Amino acid sequence: METPPNTNAPRLRNPAPVPALFRVAIAPLQAFFRLQASSGILLALCAVVAMVWANSRWAASYVGLFGARLELGVAGSQVSFTFQQLINDGLMTLFFFLVGMEVKRELSSGELRTLSRAMLPLIAAVGGMVVPAGLYAAINAGTPAMAGWAIPMATDIAFAIGCLTLVKARVGHGLVVFLTALAIFDDIGGILVIAMFYGTGLHAEWLLAAAAVVGLLLAFNRFYVRNGLWWLLGGVALWYTMHHGGIHATLAGVVVGLCIPARPTRPGREVMEELSTYLQGSIAKAEDESMRGAQLLYIEERLEELEPPLNRFEHLWHSWVAYGIVPLFALANSGISLEGMGWADLLAPLPLGIIVGLFVGKQVGIFAFTVAAVKAGVSEMPGGGSLVRLHGVSVVAGIGFTVALFVAGLAFAGKPELLTEAKLGILVGSLLSAVVGYALLRFVAKPVTPA
Repeated sequence: METPPNTNAPRLRNPAPVPALFRVAIAPLQAFFRLQASSGILLALCAVVAMVWANSRWAASYVGLFGARLELGVAGSQVSFTFQQLINDGLMTLFFFLVGMEVKRELSSGELRTLSRAMLPLIAAVGGMVVPAGLYAAINAGTPAMAGWAIPMATDIAFAIGCLTLVKARVGHGLVVFLTALAIFDDIGGILVIAMFYGTGLHAEWLLAAAAVVGLLLAFNRFYVRNGLWWLLGGVALWYTMHHGGIHATLAGVVVGLCIPARPTRPGREVMEELSTYLQGSIAKAEDESMRGAQLLYIEERLEELEPPLNRFEHLWHSWVAYGIVPLFALANSGISLEGMGWADLLAPLPLGIIVGLFVGKQVGIFAFTVAAVKAGVSEMPGGGSLVRLHGVSVVAGIGFTVALFVAGLAFAGKPELLTEAKLGILVGSLLSAVVGYALLRFVAKPVTPA
């Protein structure tokens, strides 16, 4: 028997129609940001815009914008820096903070949580770092450009995963996970290289202060500090002490990211049982308006205990970094003036070393080391055992952009001509890797058969 409709119940108003112009303008943006490859596409667009801008009749405005000097006064002291330095040395700390949290998540509950699961991408990453660096060093031995040996070591995870997303039907989840883990190890290797080889001279007293701040951050982790303000203050203090200690200050972001708690304060079953008991006991009071706010607050606090701070901070910062900071970094660092350059400039030792390192060294190192590890019985072949797919992914891993540009800026600080050549090599090597890797996976590799 059907229940008759309650004619006394309040009628819900139909929502106001969304204006057609609003739908036309906003819908494409919403679809773009839902696209998994959108951050990589935006990164590429910013790099293209920077190149066009730096080679247009408005090139002076590009140089003027990112070279503009800013001043900050604190307690009577004055600090001066350019807009580009603010991006590279300040905002990029948040990029490395996100990298640190991603590494922490993978180590605690992801693909790197056990040695056996981490060994194959670790071995592949070692090949993908050693071979490119070796090729670059061989081409640039005895030249002033030798300082950039670490430039072709890094894989840009945003670009690489974005490229694989375009051919996901021919790659498979296993190889995407493999490349993601490999890129994380690349990031760790890049972080260690920056810390050890691209500092400005160590100062013991400031490093001791930095160590004290790290101890404080570990205490935050131990006592499960959830308030982001305390982590922000600790991160600023670590950035300042590392900057004066001679270690590149952006690495403070990595250290803070690794210190963020990655597990909930209480087991999920325990929290849910407590909530169940509480809700059963509070049903009778549910109609009491004065009690409802306290009940909702109690439920919210219990649910917060299920979400680790790492998840909350990663969710908070991911969009800002992926769609704001990293594209802004690309815009500020990809503007290369091609005036007076020809194809012969690509054959100069510096750009040639980077191109060969990224396009040849990456694919050879990753492919050869992975196949050798599989034959040695370390692990099964990722992605269903297809050598063609593995080769295509190895080529895509040669897309080195964000970290490569960052290392180039450190290696050739104060040497604008060498830095321009390095950026040119990074752009060409990354473009070759993207185009050839996509072609291999799109036109040579067979579609993945569903399990």
